[in-house]
This record gives sequence, C-alpha cells and structure tokens, in this order.
Amino acid sequence: MEMIAAVSVSSLLEAIWLVSNLNNGDVSMQEYDLYLNPQKPSIGLYVLKGAGLPDLADANDWIYDGSALQDELPPDLVRSIETTGHAFREMD
Repeated sequence: MEMIAAVSVSSLLEAIWLVSNLNNGDVSMQEYDLYLNPQKPSIGLYVLKGAGLPDLADANDWIYDGSALQDELPPDLVRSIETTGHAFREMD
C-alpha cells in the first residue's frame, strides 16, 4: 500500500499511456531539440522537436545541437517546455 501512495499521478498516467501504446504498436516518446549559444556555453535551450526558435530575438545566435527523448531530461525541464514552449538549462 505504501508503494502505491508514493507513485505520482503523472507517473501513473504515463504508465497507462505506455501500456496503451504498446498494445497499439506505438511506443514513440516526445522529443526535444537542444540549442546552444557559443557566447553562453553554460546554457542550453530546449524546445519541442521541430519548433525552431521563431519567438527568440537572438535566434541566429543559437546553434542546433541535437535532440533528446523525454526520459533523458529532468521532469521539471519537460514540464517547463510543455508549459512555455521552451526551457533553459545549465549545461554540465
């Protein structure tokens, strides 16, 4: 019983989604594009895959650096991207 209480609602919904899509043969996961600014190498900018940087004033300063799957990013970062369309992250 304690284990069930520790599971978040979003984790439960994600598990239901995964099982549902496994049954349908679709196991795709949301992807996010990473952009880096050589002038600010310690900061990365994530957006939904394919969204580009249309609303960014200095978009030409950012260089596409690849994509990441949802499960490769911290949950708080993913929520921020989903809510605002982008998220900045300190790069290691």
